[in-house]
Amino acid sequence: MSAKGRIHIIDDEPVIHDVLGQFLTSEGYEVELSSSGAEGLAKHDGGEFDLVLLDLLMPEMDGLTVLSELRKIDPWAVVVIITAYASVDSAIAAMKSGAYDYVQKPFKHEDLLLTVERALSHKRLTEENLRLKDELKRKFSFDALIGKSRPMVRVFECIQAAAPSRSTILIQGESGTGKELVAKAVHQNSDRADGPFVTVNSGSLPPDLLESHLFGHVRGAFTGAVSQKKGLFEAADRGTIFFDEISSVNLETQAKLLRVMQEREFMRLGGTKTIKVDVRIIAATNTDLEELIGQKAFRKDLFYRLNVIKIELPPLRDRKDDIPLLVKHFVEVYARENDKEIEAVSQDVLELLLDYNWPGNIRELENLIERAVVLSRSRLITRDNLPSFLLHDSGEPAAAGSGEAAGMSLRDQLQDFQKKVILSTLRKTKGVQNQAARALGLKPTTLNEMIKRLKIDIRQIP
Repeated sequence: MSAKGRIHIIDDEPVIHDVLGQFLTSEGYEVELSSSGAEGLAKHDGGEFDLVLLDLLMPEMDGLTVLSELRKIDPWAVVVIITAYASVDSAIAAMKSGAYDYVQKPFKHEDLLLTVERALSHKRLTEENLRLKDELKRKFSFDALIGKSRPMVRVFECIQAAAPSRSTILIQGESGTGKELVAKAVHQNSDRADGPFVTVNSGSLPPDLLESHLFGHVRGAFTGAVSQKKGLFEAADRGTIFFDEISSVNLETQAKLLRVMQEREFMRLGGTKTIKVDVRIIAATNTDLEELIGQKAFRKDLFYRLNVIKIELPPLRDRKDDIPLLVKHFVEVYARENDKEIEAVSQDVLELLLDYNWPGNIRELENLIERAVVLSRSRLITRDNLPSFLLHDSGEPAAAGSGEAAGMSLRDQLQDFQKKVILSTLRKTKGVQNQAARALGLKPTTLNEMIKRLKIDIRQIP
């Protein structure tokens, strides 16, 4: 192909072929000639052209019809209409049909050459924009996973490399960093994307109930088992099963899980029939599994089976370059959800968000932006829409409540506040964690993690 580009001339006049063909060839372009619309479409379907010079008035198939068909073959084709029958109406029709420009016979060679150069420049810019958009989508976003910081680019690269494989994946990260989103991104970029994606909320179920959920049961397997039930492993066949907090699975269930991973088969509770499944396992944890192994709370052999590919999710405080992108995304999502015309956050609000340490990670940021969008009465989110703990008074953190908070760090104040809210909610639900999680707008596993992290003794709840 010529370094300057390949041009396809579709015109029924031999003189145009001779004159334009010789001129454009002398200017360094490669030229293909077609004498009718049908011939031009046939060549365009099998070839690649940078520009089409198309006559408007031709027998059998006119230029506007050819242009419409060209758009079906190549939506990004750059077409310049050439005609001796110029009119405002035909020009408007050509432009509406997608022509880049419109020139009239007879034309000066220098004028046509200028139009050709502009059209080719337009094509290069369009292609570059498409390439950049594709690259941004590939590098900086996997559905709801958003980021361009170096730690997140490493995560995206790992997802891309690991997704096509059959390997088990372990996702390590603090609560609220988006572990389930990573698991879904792996699934959606794998050859199992058309299969089911099943989530196991490991920490919210007692051991016996968890096994029934995982493997199913036969009728009479235990009190209340009045009929046979399929488990989550069967539901996930030819797809992916995601263990939201693998560290909370008890040792007995861990042994059964290991067998499924090794043999790709299991039996329902109370059953004798072996059931084979084709399931990819992705597990997530916010705890150090090797530390749990030392405490004999997690099986070493299961850890090695899970830890084939490890994806470590950075906390938000280690990827603050992504905060502006995340804020923009959440503002758009919740403005649309609440039917509000909110465009952005103010610069001083963004600075406050960048200064904050985000112990609750992305989930905390999302909840804060949702609150701000709901409370905002203008097109801009301002300091007035933020919770008091984010605001500063004379350079000091705002007090969390009573005077006893005056000497506490912002992180300690937040943890104290979180602890009080969780305790209050658990008291209202009489210690039932699933109900408390729903009331707080949290996943049961997240609430369970927070109870452990904040050292809340649920035995003291009346």
